[in-house]
Amino acid sequence: MLAKVLSSTVFGIEAFAVEVEVDIANGLPAFNMVGLPDTACRESLDRVRAAVKNSGIPFPAKKITVNLAPANIKKEGSGFDLAIAIGILVANENIPKESVEGKVFCGELSLDGRVRPIPGILPRASGLAQDGPNELYLPAQNSKEALCVEGLKVFGLRSLTELLRHLKGDTPLKPEKALPREKPKRTDDPFLDFSDIQGQWQAKRGLEIAAAGGHNVLMIGPPGSGKTMLAKRLPSILSVMTSEESIETTKIHSVAGLLTKRGALLTERPFRDPHHTISSVAMVGGGSYPKPGEVSLSHHGVLFLDELAEFRRNVLEVLRQPLEEGHVTISRAACTMTLPARFMLVGAMNPCPCGYYTDPKKECSCSSIQIKNYLSKISGPLLDRLDIQLNVPRLKAPEILEKNRASESSETIRLRVEKARQVQRARYRGKGIACNAQLGVRELDLYCQVPKEAESLLKMAIQELGFSARAYHKCLKVARTIADLEAKDDLETAHVAESIHYRTLDRASGQI
Repeated sequence: MLAKVLSSTVFGIEAFAVEVEVDIANGLPAFNMVGLPDTACRESLDRVRAAVKNSGIPFPAKKITVNLAPANIKKEGSGFDLAIAIGILVANENIPKESVEGKVFCGELSLDGRVRPIPGILPRASGLAQDGPNELYLPAQNSKEALCVEGLKVFGLRSLTELLRHLKGDTPLKPEKALPREKPKRTDDPFLDFSDIQGQWQAKRGLEIAAAGGHNVLMIGPPGSGKTMLAKRLPSILSVMTSEESIETTKIHSVAGLLTKRGALLTERPFRDPHHTISSVAMVGGGSYPKPGEVSLSHHGVLFLDELAEFRRNVLEVLRQPLEEGHVTISRAACTMTLPARFMLVGAMNPCPCGYYTDPKKECSCSSIQIKNYLSKISGPLLDRLDIQLNVPRLKAPEILEKNRASESSETIRLRVEKARQVQRARYRGKGIACNAQLGVRELDLYCQVPKEAESLLKMAIQELGFSARAYHKCLKVARTIADLEAKDDLETAHVAESIHYRTLDRASGQI
């Protein structure tokens, strides 16, 4: 007898339907699977056999053929176990054929029949809500994740036996009830607040502008000047994610298998800080069938690279495409995949190998060649893509010891950032632009008109500091953000001058 059961799988962060066809015929006992299954998927044959037997149902001693259609697309993972088991039982007439119509089954089976959680449930649920059946049967641990999608009947399962009783009508299951969706929120860590940092007013100002406009930042300074402390506190002043951003970010983390213990929707902007020994594949994603890397896991959040110059050159160079386009395209022999990667890059580095070049108190022990080689690890094209470049000098004794002058809290700064973001969302509504950092050339001409005095400043920057066309555009974007923080509709000369000031670490200026 032939049975057909619906399931689903994920490619990138998008899901597509898979029809599990099961044929049972007379002959010597055999269990074959076709349809381009990978190793984990092929191993489901043994898991399913044991799970069915340990659920109290005799496993058919016949020739069983399982086809995962469409057969020209590679299937991977253990998420088909549940659908294969149900297909076998339908084909063997243990449960009615009509009981599985219009239902989708996803989940991994343990040998004793328990249903284990799997990654990538949110993309599967989103795909079903758009153009598929509205009943989804999955592991109970994944039910919260699926309930983030409206319009679905979600049934959380703990065992195969529980599902069989439901399909036979003996003990019907009730759909899981969706809890009120938690609104996206900012990172709220009381131990990471900008008020903890004494001095460094310019660096704080630069990070506030970066948070308000979604700009990339590079901080250069000697050891102990506070670069890492500043970066770690950046999430506390970021604007709250929109619902669309939250769902898109959660999809990526779901595919990467990072939601198993967290629960459902991600409501805080991600902050990723990989070690400098990371490989280029781990940074952008990859594998035979690519998985998201750090740039995608940082989507709508922050990617912090501490000791930037210690990262391998090829790792830094792969950042150029996602920084420019907001996505990364990974090509492998088996497939080509595009993953979203729109993040804020925050880099921190020393000015030289010993860290004390230009420090007024400690003498640098590096030769000019060593300094040049060290700084050359950050290529010109990558440096060009960093909107704001901050000098973070050593704190002076009064600044370290000063206790009376209170620093602004993260909450105070965040309120200004949120207002600026609201202005940008209103300005760019319907244009697919979330913040000033995403402005294209046409939008720059429309929203970043500069006065004549500012034009002369920009002309001088191009001629004297060697600004490229990209650096020129970055200045306009940063100036637009500074104006938004001041609630100004038009750019002023002071806004442009401040934005040029944040480009003074470009190589052409001769300062690094």
